[in-house]
Amino acid sequence: MLRAFFVRLSENRSLRNFAERSAIGRRVSGRFVAGTEIADAVRVTQAVNRAGMSVSIDNLGENVTNPDEARHSSQLYNQILDAIAANHLHANISLKLTHMGLDVDEKLARDIVAGLVAKAASMSPPGFVRVDMEGSPYTQRTLDFVHELHRMPGNENSVGTVIQAYLKRSESDVEKLLSEGIRIRLCKGAYKEPASIAFESKADVDANYIKLMKILMKSGIYHGMATHDENIIREAQAFAGREKIARDSFEFQMLYGIRRDLQQKLVKDGWGMRVYVPFGTEWYPYFMRRLGERPANVFFIARNMLRS
Repeated sequence: MLRAFFVRLSENRSLRNFAERSAIGRRVSGRFVAGTEIADAVRVTQAVNRAGMSVSIDNLGENVTNPDEARHSSQLYNQILDAIAANHLHANISLKLTHMGLDVDEKLARDIVAGLVAKAASMSPPGFVRVDMEGSPYTQRTLDFVHELHRMPGNENSVGTVIQAYLKRSESDVEKLLSEGIRIRLCKGAYKEPASIAFESKADVDANYIKLMKILMKSGIYHGMATHDENIIREAQAFAGREKIARDSFEFQMLYGIRRDLQQKLVKDGWGMRVYVPFGTEWYPYFMRRLGERPANVFFIARNMLRS
């Protein structure tokens, strides 16, 4: 119920317009979003890097409505890659296919993303593009495109995707991705999905996350475990110890502004840590989905507003 409520809020244009322009909205977004400009993302990334953590930069947005908007998104991401190289940032980029125009002109979207991956692959050191996952109507299209991108000469280590543990299909998707050596970011999932295709209870989602996490950790491929759940983090650490999995063979990933204390502790203890740093004016849908992932997040976010 609560997830559906926040998903509906994320789609409410009147509330979005108010939130993205109000003083309290700017205060909330300032905690969880780097700012509105590329320079803001660079500044935050530099600070995170100095703290011993890498970054994934995301220009917030999705579901553009015309080719010009898609081209503008492409231009921004090309500028981000240039900024990463110019500032020697320990960072990669994360993008959504609908932000690149998938619903407007699929060929345009594919050309844009293929160009970004080729540019990232040509960087020194090589960069990386994470093709983010969206709601279930886009799951297969996203995976098909990532497989296609990964097979292009020179792209093998420069493109990966996201798997959402709450989808019942995810184990099969993981097996196919691993068969081609594709890097995965494992998260729980943030969209409202029907019970026919998604686990509904937190216990079931957590159990599937842990199952998939162990498969990824033993795969010999560098993956990201995206979670703020300390129980899952402890399980990963214990599993790494039992299986003699090196701490630098995978990384934990967390959102900018959430559990900075835990992020710093993981780094201090020798674990890889990447922080997801979003920027841009379109922060409201992103923020609402974070609240809607599960009921505890409403209180979790409120606590973190006052937490170091």
